[in-house]
Amino acid sequence: MNGVYEGAEMTDGAGTDEGTNMDAADAAAIISEAGDRARDRLRPDHRVRFAVWGLLFIVGYGLIWLTVRGQQPFHGLAPASFAAIVLISLGATLATVEQAGDETGVRGLSAIRRRAFLLSVLAGVAAMFILEGALARADASRPVLGVFEAAAPIFVIGLLYLARSVTVPDWPVAGLGLWLVIVAAASGYAGPQTVWGIDAIAVGPAFLLVAAFRPRMRRS
Repeated sequence: MNGVYEGAEMTDGAGTDEGTNMDAADAAAIISEAGDRARDRLRPDHRVRFAVWGLLFIVGYGLIWLTVRGQQPFHGLAPASFAAIVLISLGATLATVEQAGDETGVRGLSAIRRRAFLLSVLAGVAAMFILEGALARADASRPVLGVFEAAAPIFVIGLLYLARSVTVPDWPVAGLGLWLVIVAAASGYAGPQTVWGIDAIAVGPAFLLVAAFRPRMRRS
């Protein structure tokens, strides 16, 4: 009788341990899944960012084009227009840094690498405007400066998107970066008045397309 009871107790104990282990594994899986869902819900919707920057480029560059298209000869931007270009450039680049940090999570950029990326972005944008000052000091003509003011921010943002896509593989964003670089390099040939209109038409809708199609490509 004692042997029977001991065998029963051993069997019941083994079953209990196995059931406990299975329950713990199931609970861990449920907690992990719930955490993933919570992070997805709390993560910013980057489609909105792309749409906002697309509209800003359309409206901002479009309004500047309306103000300079009648300048014969071209004599430059108003201070308010130049300030708008600075804000759009900084906003678009800094939003990209935040987006990279949001999407990489624990598998991507560490805090140190993200700060280094942010500092490199700020240095690049600052260098762009410092270079414009150097061109002006070297007696570059107003048409040359006008082309630079229109194309250089787009070129820097395009390079940033390409660099970001190396760290966070994202084909829509990589395609957008390549398109921005091409537009920045080619649109300057249109001259200091027309370059603004071309950039508004070519850059703004590109951001909107990425905002529209990027979710589909993520789900595939």
